[in-house]
Amino acid sequence: MPSAEPAPAGRAAPGARPGARRRTAWAEGLDRLRAAATTEPGRLRAIGAVLALLVVVFGAATAWQVTDRSAAADDVVLRSQPLTADAASVFRSLADADTTAAGGFLAGGTESVATRKRYEADLATASQLLVKAAANARVPGAEGGAADRAGEQIARLNQLLPRYTGLIETARTNNRQGLPLGGAYLRYANAQMRTELLPAAQALYEAETQRLAADQARATAWPWFALAVGGSALGALVWAQRRHYRRTNRVFNRGLLAATVASVAVLVWLAAGHAVARAGLTDAYEHGTRSLQALNTARIDALRARADENLTLVARGAVLTPDQKDFYEVDFQAKMGHLAGAAGPGSVATAGELGKALALVDDEAGRRPVRDAVAAVGEWRTRHAAARAADDKGDYDRALALVIGGGGATGASFDRVDTGLGRALVHEQARFRTTADGGRAGFRLLAVGAGVLAVLAATATVLGVGRRLSEYR
Repeated sequence: MPSAEPAPAGRAAPGARPGARRRTAWAEGLDRLRAAATTEPGRLRAIGAVLALLVVVFGAATAWQVTDRSAAADDVVLRSQPLTADAASVFRSLADADTTAAGGFLAGGTESVATRKRYEADLATASQLLVKAAANARVPGAEGGAADRAGEQIARLNQLLPRYTGLIETARTNNRQGLPLGGAYLRYANAQMRTELLPAAQALYEAETQRLAADQARATAWPWFALAVGGSALGALVWAQRRHYRRTNRVFNRGLLAATVASVAVLVWLAAGHAVARAGLTDAYEHGTRSLQALNTARIDALRARADENLTLVARGAVLTPDQKDFYEVDFQAKMGHLAGAAGPGSVATAGELGKALALVDDEAGRRPVRDAVAAVGEWRTRHAAARAADDKGDYDRALALVIGGGGATGASFDRVDTGLGRALVHEQARFRTTADGGRAGFRLLAVGAGVLAVLAATATVLGVGRRLSEYR
């Protein structure tokens, strides 16, 4: 029998219909897939592949979104909030340096060593914190706009601070020599502080606060994508088991049941873990960050009021408002009003930043030092009124003694305010860290656990479908 020879090129093979075109391997493969999909084993293979893919995607989405929120929570606790506290400390140190310089100037040639050391310590603290802030102005994942603004203000402060210290040293030199020009230099230095340095420090604080808010929002945002994929995977698993039951009258497929249990565990763990983390971080913000902001503002108000009080005696009416009132006395009253509300001498502050801090601090250990500061503000106002009355009568020496003298002076009252607010800040900072750490614990092991359970669920799915396929062999 003669052997068959291949058809010449361009001609159809023997037996082929005239005019028929050869089909590609891709088309033939699709036909086989369609044919397989019309059989139960083919459908089972497709269902198993889709279920395994959904479960793996659920685990991957959970790990990704939990890792992102855990990193944001770490940023809140370890970067953003400490930098915000440092920015507030820069402001406070600059304001305290200005207040201390004015107080030392009033003492004249008898300025104490402690006053000088306090001034130098304030400047050293501000410089060190600016270096730290500059090192953290640009970090991976930082909010760009806030980082840019923070960097600008740090550069500005580094440029302005040497000018300010030079003016203070000139003022001191003239004051020691008994030259009236010293007061002019001190007032000019104070003007530089209040119009340039402190606004720059305030802008730095606001930029860091913005970064903190952005990290807080990112850490507490619900992982909606992972939850949606998890719900879809769980729904698909339930549907597959219902289909299995209706076709076989078997209640359970052990593999699919195990995959369902693992998926439910991941979904519940994700929802509960995030809820715990969100609650802890939100509580830390509401009763930690906000109370710290109020306490920092109150402390700065007190420092600036004290500087104005000292400068009232330094200037002695040389600087006036447009309506011919003493500029520093008017500013002192404004700062005290912002600190403790509009009240007369000896009254108890129930408004202003002190009132806000009392409302936000929610335990007795934190409220006690704030109450001490409130009482000291009332005492301060009474003593200040007496000092102003003496100065208005021309008794400058008595007014000076009532401002920078011993235990009965306004300086002692200011120290009580500053000490009380400082203790409250330490307490609230520790409380913030404890509460935020408790929130961060909600994310612990969740990403790793979700990945492991997702792999187990996908494996169980494959085994469960494979057990069903074995019945067709």
